[in-house]
Amino acid sequence: MTAPASSAANVLGVDVDGDQGAPGGADIGRIVAIGGGHGLAITLRAASLISPSVTAVVSVADDGGSSGRLRDSLGVPPPGDLRRCLSALADPDSALGRALEHRFNEGDLAGHAVGNVLLAGLAEAGGDFVAACEELGRLVGAKGRVLPASTQAITLGAADGESVEGQTAVQNAGGVRSLTLQPHDPDVPPAVLEAIDAADQVVLGPGSLYTSVLAAATVPGVRQALAAAGAQKVYVCNLGPQVPESLGHSAADHLRALQRHGVPVDVMICNPGSLDGCPDQSSVAPVGVVDMVVATPGGLSHDPAMLAEALLTCFQTGVVRGDLFG
Repeated sequence: MTAPASSAANVLGVDVDGDQGAPGGADIGRIVAIGGGHGLAITLRAASLISPSVTAVVSVADDGGSSGRLRDSLGVPPPGDLRRCLSALADPDSALGRALEHRFNEGDLAGHAVGNVLLAGLAEAGGDFVAACEELGRLVGAKGRVLPASTQAITLGAADGESVEGQTAVQNAGGVRSLTLQPHDPDVPPAVLEAIDAADQVVLGPGSLYTSVLAAATVPGVRQALAAAGAQKVYVCNLGPQVPESLGHSAADHLRALQRHGVPVDVMICNPGSLDGCPDQSSVAPVGVVDMVVATPGGLSHDPAMLAEALLTCFQTGVVRGDLFG
């Protein structure tokens, strides 16, 4: 791959030349990315630049829009976030891959994305949602695997102040501190557990802290696999708050939220100047802080090539510190 323009960075408290983190042909053997939404799709694009083996573990808590309609009417896990991941990994020459994001404008299918309908149809025809994801990945020539965090649709809840239920409600609630799942311990595909166990690096985020990242990572089977895995665990901090879901959260607050929910982290990637700036290394120890520019001009989204450079830099440090809180 072509490395992005380098910049000075602070890696685990030490200033380094950005050129040292340039991919330059190096790679990471196996990467697992966990989360949902647009943030996970960006991480997958980044991971595919530096790893020959990429697996997405995707939240199945969505209850709005096309995904919510299919979830309610057909009883399938919401397909939208998985479709977005398949689109991110699809062969750019695949006509079907390019069509996944197309939305119908009229008739009974108005508002539905092509990829959502295909996933729901494959799951209904074959009776297996995981197999449907695998098959659609094959059809679009995906460079990697896309798997649901659970084979069952999950309903999120938050009980901080006023109790709310459902992903959309949690997204629109301010002051969220803790997340609940229904069912409490949903079934996790064996392929997810195998991928996490075999990973060299696990990447959490970016994305909505509670309704994307934690919605996938706090599934008990996933969280237990993370705790047992020997892979380096990297959290990619958001560039700004999800309003009102995480309004007022600093970068350190994001780590504390992961801690409260039992999600282990070794290293945090933080874009300088985002949120309230990167936390001081000593304030979040034993978690390492990698301070590198990973945002596009304007700072509205992560740049896949720059994020790839930062992930490789994390891996090259060899830091695996275990639990954030242990």
